[in-house]
Amino acid sequence: MEIKALIDMAGERYNIHSQLEHLQSKYIGTGHADTTKHEWMTNQHRDTYGSILGHFDLLNYMAISENESKARVKFNLVEKMLQPCGPPPEKPED
Repeated sequence: MEIKALIDMAGERYNIHSQLEHLQSKYIGTGHADTTKHEWMTNQHRDTYGSILGHFDLLNYMAISENESKARVKFNLVEKMLQPCGPPPEKPED
């Protein structure tokens, strides 16, 4: 009985890893093994800014809290999406 349970667990582990690989290939923001901290943070910030731009009430809230027009807030968010975490760090030469 225990051997069958171990085989089932190994099968589930493979299934989970294949599902994770599928998600990582389908959606950029989920990352992968080689994703750097800067890339991950950039994706998170861009997802957040995109969500704010796509939800009218969140955009209104930000415009009121910053005392800016909605068009100015939209413009600022789109500008921030270019490099939300600053320029990427230099990669060491291999």
